Amino acid sequence: MNSQLATTLGFWAPGFPVVLGGTVQRIYDDLRKRIVTIQLPPDTTLSRTELSETYEVSQTPIREALQLLKQEGLVRIHPQSRTVVTRIDVLQIHEAHFLRVALETEVCRRLANDPDLDPSVVTRARSIIKMQSAIADDAEQVAIFQELDEIFHQTLFAGAKRSGLHQLVRERSGHLERIRRLHLPEKGKIVSILEGHRAIIEAIAARDEQGAVNAIREHLSRTVAKVEDLRKEFPHYFV
Repeated sequence: MNSQLATTLGFWAPGFPVVLGGTVQRIYDDLRKRIVTIQLPPDTTLSRTELSETYEVSQTPIREALQLLKQEGLVRIHPQSRTVVTRIDVLQIHEAHFLRVALETEVCRRLANDPDLDPSVVTRARSIIKMQSAIADDAEQVAIFQELDEIFHQTLFAGAKRSGLHQLVRERSGHLERIRRLHLPEKGKIVSILEGHRAIIEAIAARDEQGAVNAIREHLSRTVAKVEDLRKEFPHYFV
């Protein structure tokens, strides 16, 4: 998923978490992507038999992958019955947002104040923004745009040598990622994401601590501010 795309795009660097291969990881990554991008919307029933056929594996790795998704609150497992994609939980959105703001604010503060900051961190971040810009007008590339968005933030954590904390944020952000996906089609949203990314990395490059802190806080708050609007627009997706 994110780390694999980062590797493919040439952004791999020490500090990025290594995602181990294996059947369970592959299935988990794919199912999680389909859930957070709403390809598998809330209330979708996941049949272990059908998933086994789709991924051409036994039900054992399917079971293990579903357990990982359950731990993130993305599926609800009914023993001996069925597994269902959960509805979006507003409380979990706000908790994930609180965690993300707290950690990313400190990451940006540290990067802006680091006299030994690796210049490649800024270079990679700018390159990611360029790629996002290149596909910003292509509606069929929204999923890739969203993955690049996460890689941008992963790059900041890696630059601050706090990649493990990025993984923690990701594990708590499934519900938040789903509303981000719902919000993306809104007119001007993609432009605002790009502007936010540029403001963050340019403040860091200029060693402007307060500017970096202000930019990351504003950037992370825009989607959460739209939660109630999205809830009204997609009531069947929310708890």
